[in-house]
Amino acid sequence: MRKKNYSNKKERVIVILDGSNFYHRLKDKEINFTNILDFDYRGLAEWLSHGRKIIRCTYYIGLVRKELGNRKSENLVKNQQKLFAYLTSSKQKWEIETGYMMKHGSSDYKEKGVDVKMAIDILDKAHKNEYDTVVIISSDTDLIPAIVRAKELGKNIEYIGFAHRPSFGMQRYATISRLLTKFELQKFVNTDKKQNKVSR
Repeated sequence: MRKKNYSNKKERVIVILDGSNFYHRLKDKEINFTNILDFDYRGLAEWLSHGRKIIRCTYYIGLVRKELGNRKSENLVKNQQKLFAYLTSSKQKWEIETGYMMKHGSSDYKEKGVDVKMAIDILDKAHKNEYDTVVIISSDTDLIPAIVRAKELGKNIEYIGFAHRPSFGMQRYATISRLLTKFELQKFVNTDKKQNKVSR
């Protein structure tokens, strides 16, 4: 994997983040962040961009729908609405693209359509020449066909994964990759708030 030269400050960057994938990796025992509703997503995007021009940051997630009389779904909707308000605030400046959540069993939900939207955005924006580099914060190997095509169109693909659970498939097909550690991510957690303290 070649080393990236970040000296071109005019390089246009879009950042796409797989919300569910990111959430579960932060909850893994190797990182174990207790609450990430106030995680500094914008700060992470700017840190990963290395001073290059960020065109757009998009957060992809399955949309939870409220089920009458279902306390779990009501709590999920409430927390998701808080997250959306936070992400789209003037400080965070993220856009949101949603798939949907399909009920799996009596109480679990499974995300659908999110990887498709991510792949379409990678390809569509590459064809329209809206970016030079796409920073992909996701380990979903379903994105590989879109990544391969975007590279054929002359675009750079930066795969951002996690050191404790890397995707070797994404590493293989990306232009460059970076694996995040708990130490690196800690700076984006609001440790001033009691509920956002990191478990040790």
